[in-house]
Amino acid sequence: MKQPAGDALPFRTKAIYALGDHTVNLGLSAMLFLFPVFLTDTAMLRPALAGLVPLVARWIDAFADPAMGRLSDATQWRAGRRRPYFLIGAIPLGVSFALLWTTIDSESQQAKFAYYAGIYLVFALSTTVLSVPYLALIPEMATSYQERTSVNAFRGAGAILGTLLAIALMRPLTELFGGGTGGYAAAGIVLGLWLIVPWPFVYRASFERAGFRRESHEPFLRSIASLAKHDAYLRLTGLFLLGRVAIDLASTMFIYYFTYWLGRPDDFMITMGLFLASVVLGLPLWNAISRHVEKRMIYVLGAISWVGSQLFLLAATPEWPRVWIFVGASIGGIGYAAADMIPWSMLGEVVDEDELRSGHRREGLYFGLFTFLRKLGGATAVALGLFVLELSGYVANQPQSQLTVTAIRALTAVVPAVFVALGAWVALSYPLTRARHDEILAELAQRRAAAPS
Repeated sequence: MKQPAGDALPFRTKAIYALGDHTVNLGLSAMLFLFPVFLTDTAMLRPALAGLVPLVARWIDAFADPAMGRLSDATQWRAGRRRPYFLIGAIPLGVSFALLWTTIDSESQQAKFAYYAGIYLVFALSTTVLSVPYLALIPEMATSYQERTSVNAFRGAGAILGTLLAIALMRPLTELFGGGTGGYAAAGIVLGLWLIVPWPFVYRASFERAGFRRESHEPFLRSIASLAKHDAYLRLTGLFLLGRVAIDLASTMFIYYFTYWLGRPDDFMITMGLFLASVVLGLPLWNAISRHVEKRMIYVLGAISWVGSQLFLLAATPEWPRVWIFVGASIGGIGYAAADMIPWSMLGEVVDEDELRSGHRREGLYFGLFTFLRKLGGATAVALGLFVLELSGYVANQPQSQLTVTAIRALTAVVPAVFVALGAWVALSYPLTRARHDEILAELAQRRAAAPS
């Protein structure tokens, strides 16, 4: 795409760009919401080993994120330093996703674990090759405080639609293709193709600004250490990590919560659909509010709504009318929309401040380390949650003990609420305001004007 003259991006560009996160989030949401129960109840893998599958793969893959960021910062291809990776990672993403939903002809728990952990690692590495350069483009495509919020609202809407499709299509497709192991395998192939198709369009719609490349020749580990001294980045990473741990843990436990506590497994898809629909509706609302309110306060307001929804889940009983659960989920979705969108928007300002400090544009490194910590935190939370489930005496496809049901309720509602509240507390001390960012942009503009071409 031709680079626009100003900062405002056309609607079409933002909509097509959002398809990138749509595909990645479709895959990741299927892994969060549906893959654990597929492993425990269809592939018949022990819950503790099912939790270790994403943990092992993500721990290995997580270390690739900052390296991928540094690589995309330094790439010097004619087509760009970030966009070519969209074409490199798309096919491995779709193929590995499809393979994860197949079962192997073995009774060995070790063989099953090795298969799923290995394929999951390929899937995770593919998301890294795509996501880190993809996200690092945002501060370059949109340079202003407000336009970055707008781009992230579009991206967030695409991501949520991906989650909706993962929930709405995976199980119906499985049943359409006959159910059981064969149905899961066929559904995996269909959605795997879905993950591949949009990326050539994202490649063509996105762009990289001339003159933004300022490669750092600082050693890699020293660069990482310099990020650890960046106060605004540390605070932003803290509030983001706490929120992502909360949503990853709750997402994994939701289907167990609806099945074994509320006793209404069919309400899972309806409730999640309403939750995600309210997220999509909440994104333009928060985007409009952000024109008048600082981003850190947007996060705090969203977190308050999200915590209220989590406590609502704790109070819910099987006797409650379905509509109460639906209303609670919708309220939580509006809060989650802010808590998920705003940190990605705030990261652009952090990158600008880093350029002022270091003289280099290191979007890839910053976004790579961001996703590195997010993967480690989320995978660890999910693994510990499933480990607690096994310790409580969970038995697949059977009525659960009171201890197991209590563990499911706590892991779905209480623990995530604590993490979200801590994230809001960290957000209150975040230092980069709209006024400060305007000052940073003005200083950078003066520096670039004075630099030799």
